[in-house]
Amino acid sequence: MVQKRLVVIGGGTGSSVLLSGLKAFPVELTAIVPVTDDGGSTGRLVDEFGFLPVGDIRQCLAALSADNSHLKQLLLYRFDKGQGLIGHNLGNLILTAMEDIVGSEPEAVVETAKIFRLKGRVIPIAKQLVQLVAKYSSGKIIVSEHLIETHKLTRDEKIVKLSTQPKAAINPDAAEAMVQADWIIFAPGDLYNSIVANLVIDGVKAAIQATKAKLVYAMNLMTLNSQTAYFSARDHVRTIESYGGRELDHLILNNQPIPAAIQALYQQEQEYPVSDDLGKDPRVIRRPLLADGAYHKPSSDALKRSLLRHDPEKLAREIINLVNR
Repeated sequence: MVQKRLVVIGGGTGSSVLLSGLKAFPVELTAIVPVTDDGGSTGRLVDEFGFLPVGDIRQCLAALSADNSHLKQLLLYRFDKGQGLIGHNLGNLILTAMEDIVGSEPEAVVETAKIFRLKGRVIPIAKQLVQLVAKYSSGKIIVSEHLIETHKLTRDEKIVKLSTQPKAAINPDAAEAMVQADWIIFAPGDLYNSIVANLVIDGVKAAIQATKAKLVYAMNLMTLNSQTAYFSARDHVRTIESYGGRELDHLILNNQPIPAAIQALYQQEQEYPVSDDLGKDPRVIRRPLLADGAYHKPSSDALKRSLLRHDPEKLAREIINLVNR
């Protein structure tokens, strides 16, 4: 039996959650990740070496590697001491070293995947180092994924256009994977920095319009003050459809109540559960999808991380149910 080809598009955190659940099923997996990450350990390595960013790739590699393996732990290990090392992720250093050895990030990912026995592939959306550029309704322009991430939107401010500087063409391997896919899944995560950051690369919209794949979006659980303040579910959908140039075929939404204690923590940042205003839209699948408990990041990780995440197995099961219909 020929396995279905699933392509997951998103950033490191959301894609890794989904991939870690999907790898348990007999499907052919490909993760496509942006090349605009410039914060934390990844940003330091980009500044020092000038290579493509490795953070999102490393998280997807770890998600697709063998569970309970020391190799997976190596990819995720973050130094909490050591002059020059504190805050760095070992997986990022391994990928940077491999890129220096073989001469390109795509080839570095291929070689690293062999070492870590991956079930699937990880492909950067472009082969060129670029920066994200966000234009806001206030007229403000911010360059840098990290600065976009840390900017706090005012009440009436929103991102009106996302682009890259300079422009970059789609990685041919990513284009081929998308065109040949049976299903393309947009993972939860930062709407602009993780999903749209892929869609603004030249050639991505054309690949989405050319593929016969069904398009699925796993809706975010919470708004993000830096990008989607006061966004409803419909706002998220419209944004992906606008940049992707195609209507989404299926929408997966969590309908499980979010614990009050977690909501209170998000409210301190003026972030709230994504309101479900999709009504009786026939594309919508509503299920309880929350992971048990909040995520706790290492103390050495300086970047903001989402506290609330989808349960990998529950989310993957809904995707597989669609695939098997």
